[in-house]
Amino acid sequence: MFALIDGNNFYCSCERTYRPELRQQPIIVLSNNDGCVISRSNEAKDMGIKMGVPYFQIQHLVQQGKLTVFSSNYELYADLSRRMMSTIASLVPAIEIYSIDECFADLQGLSNLHQIGHNIRNRIQQWVGIPTCVGIAPTRTLAKFCNHLAKRHRHHFNGVVVWTDWSHNIQQRALASEPVTEIWGIGRRIGQKLAAQGIHTAFDFINAHTPTLRKQFGVVLERTQREMQGIPCSELIIEEANRQNIVRSRSFSRMVTSLEGLQAAISHHITAGAAKLREQQSQAHIIGVFIYTNRFRHDLPQYNGYQFIKLPQASADTITLNRIAQNLLRRIYRPGYEYKKCGIELGGIEPTHHFQQLDLLCPSQHNHRSELMAAWDNITNHYGRSSIQLGSELQSNHWLMTRAQLSPCYTTQITDLAVITS
Repeated sequence: MFALIDGNNFYCSCERTYRPELRQQPIIVLSNNDGCVISRSNEAKDMGIKMGVPYFQIQHLVQQGKLTVFSSNYELYADLSRRMMSTIASLVPAIEIYSIDECFADLQGLSNLHQIGHNIRNRIQQWVGIPTCVGIAPTRTLAKFCNHLAKRHRHHFNGVVVWTDWSHNIQQRALASEPVTEIWGIGRRIGQKLAAQGIHTAFDFINAHTPTLRKQFGVVLERTQREMQGIPCSELIIEEANRQNIVRSRSFSRMVTSLEGLQAAISHHITAGAAKLREQQSQAHIIGVFIYTNRFRHDLPQYNGYQFIKLPQASADTITLNRIAQNLLRRIYRPGYEYKKCGIELGGIEPTHHFQQLDLLCPSQHNHRSELMAAWDNITNHYGRSSIQLGSELQSNHWLMTRAQLSPCYTTQITDLAVITS
């Protein structure tokens, strides 16, 4: 048996954790550079605010006091996500973290599953302060479907749905009540193709002719159908696989025209990418750098630059990778353009213990300052990522995100700790 635990309106719930006066109030969270809505409380949904709507279209509601808005506080969300996953792990044999707000849990051998679901919800609410819904079923796809039902009918089911608690008749009614696109792995485009063949609901999907599905859509959709029929086709992935490709990029809050501004952003992305390499005990053979102008500004000249290089020796050294990235940036940079985005890509990733052929012209000690990088990681893990920065990252701050409505980092910055007054 599997459980899918999902944080309700996760980003909004994180903001409410340390702002209890906002409970039952409509709030939204914005995307990078305060562009559009990426999370809505139920009250905001009831006001008719759509996901992805540009902020400027609803800004008047904030000015009228009808809506509270927050910029994305990723540091807070990541920390509360970690606490939520640790809380779940304290109650079940094993978990698989699926996303920042979702987690699969292994319930094999456990009894009274309905009570376990409520125990998980209650402990997360008590220990972390995040409301959740829980779906429990014999397969992961069915568990996700049950979680959808628990969320959609949260008042009726009190946040927990156990598929095996229902009779066959109720299960059929539940499947017939939901469109096929509510099944995990079936998006809008596949849903349209299925609808053209008369498959409109989840009930239609599980009763569709399996060989025809496999012939027209492939084995992946066949597995989805079998999972919806209660036949397990996948297991929990307990250990996260190392990334084989790392891309770090971000749009700027305002146009950047100077090389110094791009250099600062590239250094920031390289620092984060190299830290990820070392975290998963790996190193990269390939490094690429790209810069873009704003393709939506047809009134401005357009230019996209990209260049990569294969390293003589793989590396996870921040200083080495930054030096190479800055050289690539200088090659592709063109003055006279207004740049909107830049980023880096690390590829050819392999474990650090792999044997490397030594290079006469590129001594290994320049690529692998293991003691220095270990000290770097220890300091940043303890004092925060920005406690150590490359000098080139400090050349400009024009590339930084706009987060005008940013809440405090209550759990990760000592200066932002909540103060309780009597």
